[in-house]
Amino acid sequence: MTNDDYKVKIGTLIQDTRQSRGLTQAQLAKALNTSQSAINRIEKGGQNISLEMLARISDVLSSELVTLNKSGKINFRINGGKKLSGEIEVKTSKNAAVGLLCASLLNHGTTTLRRVAHIEEVNRIIEVLQSIGVKVRWLNDKNDLEITPPARLKLDNMDIEAAKKTRSVIMLLGPLLHQYKDFKLPFAGGCNLGTRTVEPHMTGLAPFGLNVEATGEYYHATVTKKSITHTILLTERGDTTTENVIMAAALYDGQITIRNASPNYMVQDLCFFLQKLGVKIEGIGTTILKIHGIRSINKNVEYYPSEDPIEAMSLIAAGIVTDSEITIKRAPIEFIEIELAILDGMGLKCEVGDEYPARNGETRLVDVRTLHSKLHAPKDKLHSMPFPGVNMDNLPFLGLIATVAEGRTMVHDWSYENRAIYFTELSKLNAKIELVDPHRVYITGPTKWKPADIITPPALRPSVVILLAMLAAPGQSILRDVYSINRGYEDFANRLNTLGANIETLREI
Repeated sequence: MTNDDYKVKIGTLIQDTRQSRGLTQAQLAKALNTSQSAINRIEKGGQNISLEMLARISDVLSSELVTLNKSGKINFRINGGKKLSGEIEVKTSKNAAVGLLCASLLNHGTTTLRRVAHIEEVNRIIEVLQSIGVKVRWLNDKNDLEITPPARLKLDNMDIEAAKKTRSVIMLLGPLLHQYKDFKLPFAGGCNLGTRTVEPHMTGLAPFGLNVEATGEYYHATVTKKSITHTILLTERGDTTTENVIMAAALYDGQITIRNASPNYMVQDLCFFLQKLGVKIEGIGTTILKIHGIRSINKNVEYYPSEDPIEAMSLIAAGIVTDSEITIKRAPIEFIEIELAILDGMGLKCEVGDEYPARNGETRLVDVRTLHSKLHAPKDKLHSMPFPGVNMDNLPFLGLIATVAEGRTMVHDWSYENRAIYFTELSKLNAKIELVDPHRVYITGPTKWKPADIITPPALRPSVVILLAMLAAPGQSILRDVYSINRGYEDFANRLNTLGANIETLREI
């Protein structure tokens, strides 16, 4: 690699880190007592940078350490066993953001999404949209995002590598099927949680005339438009399946009834957004939706995605597992109240404040304060159910909390083939985990944590579970290759540090 190659790589690293901190070039320049043009040259790889300047930049960008290495991975060094304190706000929803980005293709006008989670999953969808001709730009340090599609998308130019890294690309089927008769999408990627069929998507979209053939590494979609004269019954109450069918219905010129629809948080966000575009939807928050679609949408619109209930549960778990009193602000109570009820039965003491509306005017928020508690194992097993049951993405955090509860808990993660296996990684931190089968584990607590060096699992929620357990483990732990966490959580380590955690980011170049 040449000297110029290294300068470009370092410049890109600085730019990515600056943007993830929400800083402009001008703000970074001011903090370093230099000019914006100098920062611009550094980020473009056009200027030599001394070790002293690199150290100063690392200090401004939250004391990140840069290690020279081949792999280019990001690691966390966690100095655990510390009590947390203070307040932290829940960021907006990852799953809502990716659905809304896909839904923006329904609109020929400009869509502005406010306070979007600036995370890797969102970045991958943005890369896909930009590659097919959509103008996408971050507007400011509040993470407002502007999306303007072209008159016709260049689907043959799709960024295949970015598309393969996110399962969300499957949600382009619904927005595209009314606009293109023949197109291809790469196979969906995302977390490695075992084989997950896309057949429910195909079944739900077939009444619109969509036919999909898997050829090599692509879904080859062809569309023969049909009149829909009957209710669409979803064979699986999946979130992304429901979103796909809703988006297809939005551009159908007529009324469509969807039964067995998911009423989960990201589906509600999508419905609220479509209402702002002029689509009439009845039954939001229920399993029966009536959608009055419109043939074409061309409207300048702005929308605030609601807060992320999974991040809220992650932060609640952080407070519990470290036995800390922290306040989690802007938690969407409708989507965590079952989890809180289960934890109440396990002995959790917490304070839940009065409800207030989210910025979208629809979602109900509360502030939750965790208090010192002595937990015991639940009487029944922990398992997820379709909303309004325990969210399948919150189940891993309930399992983590079980590690600090007195007694033996069964966790049954029935919805994914392999995710329960990742609980065994907590054994390296001294948790007592018994694997029954790929779906079930017994967890016996309370755990006397010890530090460990662990490679991050290729799945988002299990990765965060390990990180939070490391916060509780006295001593120094290393969590290697944390891309999985950055897929779904914005600046998570530094935000935990504001509560008193001690997490250092080691960037390998």
